[in-house]
Amino acid sequence: MYKNIIAAFDGSEASKAALIESSNWVKRHGGRVFIVHAVYFDEEEFSIAPEQREKRFEFGKKISYQAKEEILSRFDINIESIVCEGEPPDVIADIAREKKVDLIVMGTHGRKGLKRLLMGSVTSSVIASSPCDTLIVKKPCKECNGEYKSILVPFDGSEFSKKALDRACKLSKIDNAEITLLYVIPRYEEMIEFFKSESIKKSLLDEAHKIIDEAKKIASKRDASIKTEIQEGQAADKIIEAANRLKIDLIVLGTHGWRGVNKAIMGSTTERVILNAACPVLVVGR
Repeated sequence: MYKNIIAAFDGSEASKAALIESSNWVKRHGGRVFIVHAVYFDEEEFSIAPEQREKRFEFGKKISYQAKEEILSRFDINIESIVCEGEPPDVIADIAREKKVDLIVMGTHGRKGLKRLLMGSVTSSVIASSPCDTLIVKKPCKECNGEYKSILVPFDGSEFSKKALDRACKLSKIDNAEITLLYVIPRYEEMIEFFKSESIKKSLLDEAHKIIDEAKKIASKRDASIKTEIQEGQAADKIIEAANRLKIDLIVLGTHGWRGVNKAIMGSTTERVILNAACPVLVVGR
């Protein structure tokens, strides 16, 4: 399914975790990993300290080579390192297209963003513009082995969530994974600033069951069986709670929910899930 994989790498702990996750997948399922390091250097910096450009290239080559050697000795997989100059999101996207990459794997933050409350700008930009799926990894996992046995799919009936379910069904066939589909009933008070009556509650629940039934039909067409849950509340919170409670290995979701309009900007629910989920999050691309 994923044969050509980019591991975005800058030497940070999160990028090391992304590289390990990529290597685990390739070790188990085959394929190739491209370690990609982007050297960013604008014209203003060049005029002030031109020597820094070469130093950054040397640093990038050094950490990429060391990472490649460590992965080769540990996993013995097909791996290549690439160091290019440019804006990291542009470099990653361009190489993904050039190498016909199926998956980009990266951490939530790079070297400069370890304690920010918001997700790193490079990560969010790559997700928004990626030509393929993007797997986000927060920290190294000692138990990870490239296998996902339990998958959570947040589903709201949008085209984005349908793509996510389709991808989860394909993944489930590879490792015989169990899929749990979660629909979160939106808070009516937040939607129209009015308290809901019993009839409105029933209407919202009926709508939830219709959406769940639609998901079951999609899964059935792909010869996949799914478990389903209906929750009510804030979508990101409920997704994270379910992932923790069910000991989920992987969350698969789209860049946006049904309210998503601008594809260049990632949905807030997706970003909150990525930041707070304990497990890797696969964001399904175009």
